[in-house]
Amino acid sequence: MADLSKLKKRLGPPPAMTETADILQAPETAPAAPEMPRRVGRGAEDGRSARKTGRTVQFATRVSPEFDKRFRAVAKRDKLLMVDLLERSLEAYEKQRG
Repeated sequence: MADLSKLKKRLGPPPAMTETADILQAPETAPAAPEMPRRVGRGAEDGRSARKTGRTVQFATRVSPEFDKRFRAVAKRDKLLMVDLLERSLEAYEKQRG
């Protein structure tokens, strides 16, 4: 456990309740949550969607910044999830290769 005796000596005793601001006597309330814009369906900025896709296996890789920018731009333009674009790309590649 940390030894706080040196810190206590440096800070001194806490102020008396009469010396503190009245804010300590006020009830504690949290601020209202900010209104967040709702994103519905496909086309969210990060490519996520609220719908279930049935996909359960995670697939991660590293790409160049240029590829990432182009890939996300195409997915956003065509209102596709990034995984949908990736699956279509594989299908097109396999079809081309025969």
